Formats: sequence, C-alpha cells, structure tokens
Amino acid sequence: MSVIRIFDSGEARVAILARKAWEDQEMPSRLLDGIERIFGERLAPAEAVTRILADVRSRGDAALREWSARIDGPTAGGLEIAAEVWRLAYDGLPDDLRGALDLAAGRIEAFHRQQPTHSWLDAGPDGALGQLVRPLDRVGVYVPGGTAPLPSSLLMAVIPARVAGVGEVVVCTPPDRAGAVPDLTLAAAHRAGVDRLFVLGGAQAVAALAYGTESVPAVDKIVGAGGLFVTLAKRQVFGHVGIDGFYGPTETLLIADDTADPVWVAADLLAQAEHDVLASPILLTPSRGLAEVVADQVQRQLAGLSRAEIAAASLAQRGGIVLTADLVEAVELANAFASEHLCLLVRDPWALVGAVRHAGGVFVGEHSCEVLGDYVAGPSHIMPTEGSARYAGPLSVADFVKRISLVALTAAASARLSPAAAVLASGEGLTAHARAAMMRG
Repeated sequence: MSVIRIFDSGEARVAILARKAWEDQEMPSRLLDGIERIFGERLAPAEAVTRILADVRSRGDAALREWSARIDGPTAGGLEIAAEVWRLAYDGLPDDLRGALDLAAGRIEAFHRQQPTHSWLDAGPDGALGQLVRPLDRVGVYVPGGTAPLPSSLLMAVIPARVAGVGEVVVCTPPDRAGAVPDLTLAAAHRAGVDRLFVLGGAQAVAALAYGTESVPAVDKIVGAGGLFVTLAKRQVFGHVGIDGFYGPTETLLIADDTADPVWVAADLLAQAEHDVLASPILLTPSRGLAEVVADQVQRQLAGLSRAEIAAASLAQRGGIVLTADLVEAVELANAFASEHLCLLVRDPWALVGAVRHAGGVFVGEHSCEVLGDYVAGPSHIMPTEGSARYAGPLSVADFVKRISLVALTAAASARLSPAAAVLASGEGLTAHARAAMMRG
C-alpha cells in the first residue's frame, strides 16, 4: 500500500485542499510531545510562542540562552559569530560548492536588480507630486537551520535586501545537532554580505530581533522563511516591527497530465515532503493511470531518502493525489488553494499560465522543477503559504524599502484646491481642518 492516498476532487476539497486556521488544525502528536517536553505541559503552539516572546522581552540575553539551550541544545561559543569566521568558511569550501554558491548568488542578484523601486517626481504648473523610496535602516533575516540547514534561504533574503540598499542586515539561524552553524551557512553569510550573524532559532530569535536584547539589536522588519513556531512568532510581533509575510510549512501543487514523467512527478512530491511533517505535497491530475504510477513511484523512491520518516508523515497527513475531471478543474482547485508553489507538468504548460490567479510561484514545464527555484533559478524562494498567495507575493526588493509621499504645491494651486478640501472637511465635521484649508484659499 502506498504512503500517498488518491482522492477524487470532492473528497480533496474537504480534506487536503481545505484551508484551516492553525489554531483549528490538529497538530501532530510528535509536535505536541516536544512542547510538553520543553514546557512541562501540553500547550498549544501559539501559547508556547507567547511565553517565549514575553520572557525574551523581559529578560533579554539570559532568556535567549535558556530557551536556546532548552530547545536547540548547547551551542559552541556565544550568541554571535564573527565575520572573520564566515570568510574562512567561504574560503574553505570545496571548489564545486563555492562555485555553486557563487552561481546561485549571482543569479539571485541579477533577478532582483530588475525589480523597479525608484523615487519619482512629477513637476508641473501646480508644483510637484512624487514618491520617495528609501531603504529600511535595519532588517532581521531568519534562516531555517537545525536538522535541515538552509543556507539557500539566507541568499534568497539577504541579497534582495542588499540590492534595496538596507543599512544593516542581521541574521539569526539555529545551530545544527553539533551545536554549531554549518560552514555552508557561514559561507553564504559572507557571500551575501551579512552584517551580523547570531546563533538563535525559533520564537526566541524572532523575539530578539523584534524587541532587542543586550547582544541582539532590534530591527525595523523581520523577513525570512521558518517553521510553525517562527511564523506564529512573526504574527505575534507584527505591529511592533514589520514582517514580510507568513511563510509556514512548504506547500506544492503539481498539475500533471498523462504526458508527465511519473518518476519526475514522484521525485518532485518527495522533494517537498522531506521539508517538514506539516508540508503539503499534492498532485492534481485528470489521469488515473498517472496517479497510480506516481503513487507506486513515491513508495519506491521514499525508501532511499535520508529524511524518509518525515517525508512519509507529510505525504500521509498533508499530501495526496487528486483526480480531477480535467485540467480546467485542476487549475480551479489550484487557484482556490492558492499554494506557495504551482508546477505545471502538462503537454502545453503555457496554455494554463494565463488561468493562474493565485500562487507564490509558477513553474512552467517539467524542466522548471521547483527544486531549481529553491536554489539557482533567480527569484527568491521565500514565498507566501497558508493561502496568503491570494494577496501576497514572494519576497522581493520591495519588501526592503518604504515609500514616502511628496507634496510640494505652489501658492496658486493651494489656493485653488483649498475650498474643495474645506468642503470635504466640513462634511466630516472637522472644522479645524476646514479652517486650515481656507486660510490658504
């Protein structure tokens, strides 16, 4: 029996394609067991995050060290890693790995330099109206780590910030099982141009960046992907600081027809499933034949994976294969789900692109696999999840700047416009506004 289930579209709409708020979802027992082990009681994830945020805000570095030791284990050294260590890590990489890192960094920078974020000024007889675009002063970047370090995520967040001209970029990332930050992540920090790097993970890292501690500076905005606890923490500190979006567990929808290679389809599903037990790897297809072969391939390929247990749990709990009436219904379901990644593995993928309304990223054709987007294609792989692709897009240069409106009217224009402003102000019952306008009339 395959670890991945085949649904009809009606079943899928109320099962794996049904969006639920996190507080309404049934959390995996292993996740709740971990919370109980750390806190001594079985808390909901949001409550656990609230306690960590409050403690770090109150006690600073002392709370950071305690929560880090309790959750991630002991670390080698202090909270911050010096820039010289990053440089040595970069210089010490094998040539092929350093070359791949440079290739990825170069493509990410080239892509983001195409994104327009410029000031403008429209001057005329009435004076000038315009918009000033200014980079943020200080940004905090969260980089996932722990059992699956993601130096690629560091590149995907820091490089757009540098392109935007951010004054200072501070990175937090959790230690690996050995209590250290992997050399590849350190090398990525050097290559991307990070200013400061801290060994901090989870909600405690978000708290440090939001509120500041004796060692970690408070930032203006927190960006970057993370797991459930990071995303919950970003939700709770939003308003005190800015955030880029809600990047929870990864999710990928594949739309495939009978021309798709089932071996590749299965591999793409597994690539997402191995991220997290909460990941959502889903195939939509009108071909039962493809569905059955893919299910068999998933089972076969699962056996050789280093994170097979995680992938199997993801496939069984959040993944699936959905049989649709046709490709039109498949696209309809994809738009309703608004997934982080949408992959079009069909005979004519460009014919479907125009119908796509909601997705963090669209991967067109079998050779544009989402894994290439994770590393070297160019766009940031930090994309909206949990249905937020309905109103948000991937991390971009625009996330690292702010827009300031500029109004510079002439005396004549002010006099001409003031009576209308005064009428509107009076209509709102704001007599001081009306008086201030009429003084210019």
